[in-house]
Amino acid sequence: MIKRAMKKSLVAAAVASGLWACAPDLATTKTENTEVVPDRFNDVQDSTNTADIAWQDYFNDPYLTALIDTALINNQELNIILQEIEIARFEVRAKKGEYLPSVGVGAGAGFEKVGRYTPEGASEATTDIKPGKAMPDPVPELGIGAYATWEIDVWKKLRNAKKSAVKRYLSTIEGKNFMVTHLIAEIAHSYYELLALDNQLAIVRQNIEIQSNALEIVKQQQLASRVTALPVRKFEAEVLGTKSLQYGIQQQIIEMENKINFLVGRYPQPIERNAEVFNGLVPDMVYAGIPAQMLDNRPDIKQAELELAAAKLDIQVAKARFYPSIGISAGIGFQAFNPKYLIKSPESLLYSLVGDISAPLINRNAIKATYFSANAKQIQAVFNYERVILKGYIDVINQLSNISNLEQSYALKQQEVETLNESIVIATDLFKSARADYMEVLMTQRDALSSRFELVETKIKQLNAKVNVYQALGGGWKE
Repeated sequence: MIKRAMKKSLVAAAVASGLWACAPDLATTKTENTEVVPDRFNDVQDSTNTADIAWQDYFNDPYLTALIDTALINNQELNIILQEIEIARFEVRAKKGEYLPSVGVGAGAGFEKVGRYTPEGASEATTDIKPGKAMPDPVPELGIGAYATWEIDVWKKLRNAKKSAVKRYLSTIEGKNFMVTHLIAEIAHSYYELLALDNQLAIVRQNIEIQSNALEIVKQQQLASRVTALPVRKFEAEVLGTKSLQYGIQQQIIEMENKINFLVGRYPQPIERNAEVFNGLVPDMVYAGIPAQMLDNRPDIKQAELELAAAKLDIQVAKARFYPSIGISAGIGFQAFNPKYLIKSPESLLYSLVGDISAPLINRNAIKATYFSANAKQIQAVFNYERVILKGYIDVINQLSNISNLEQSYALKQQEVETLNESIVIATDLFKSARADYMEVLMTQRDALSSRFELVETKIKQLNAKVNVYQALGGGWKE
């Protein structure tokens, strides 16, 4: 058996050496990133970076930080990703085991009856186990032993496959970090939207009170025959229209609370918050740092980089399949037809050692297809890496500009609201003295309500920009 195995190995080695000599020269596609990331985001080149601030310090509202804390434990989507990390970790363990020797033990029992008039049967019939003791018929067979197989990783096929699995495992960790930043941002967005809705509801109720007071004035003037029933009906319709706004906002509040509850991973319940602080919330000064820091801080960029590294290793694995594989197998054990002879050495001892070399000879299309597919995936990974970097840079630029423009817009909106609030008082006084038409009062009230809503919308845009720039810079995932 051993001689046959050695002969087979020598033949395979001769064939494989010929195949290796004529294996196609498949060069890896050049995929280095030639894009140069700009050295700054704006006119300032300062390494101070807002992304280095922990999210607990960046979002200093205690109700918001409590929600984020709970979400990082209970959010189902995040927990799904954590299990994907575990799956990737076991993939690494499996790949590591492939290039280590495989050792096993076994035992067996059976019997065999061969024909008397066969070479083997005739040999057994004329053979004595010991003088005067013939071979049993049928012949029992008992065996116990250990065996080992090992593929020698000459071309680093198995080691590169393990390294590729490690890169993908690390990329799943970066994927989890990216999910953390996204989750924190989404909860912050939803929380600020909820505060904005609370303030819009308060504005509507204040406006209802103002309009109701104006309605009472008009009714008194009707009793004094100073106005007709038309202004009264107009003011009543205005009050009713404003009251109806409450219920739409209340529904939005319920839906936003439930959205936050879903992100936090719990069934619907009221969200603790202090809506009165909304107008006083001012986005902190943002320090963008330099683009090179973004490459280290943004998990999606790091994930794309690791996927690219894994794709490069996959090409090396695919290329190694063209070369011969070398294996060693060995076994040792005891075999006998009677248990009392089973561990008698050296008579019952058997062992083997076989070296084997093999390589693809015919129909290598599948191997070529795997190789070219790995090349295509590597190019795809390069384009994805470049796309993620470009998107990250543009995200930061957009949000820095957004923060600056919204700051100026909010200041002007505040002046507009103050002016229109004063206009309500002036228009009401003029109407009382019959120096203004009731429509002027109504239009002034509508404009004031609309401007206060727009001020809230501008404030929420400011707060969203605060969240977005923190996420764009790669903040939030660090412990």
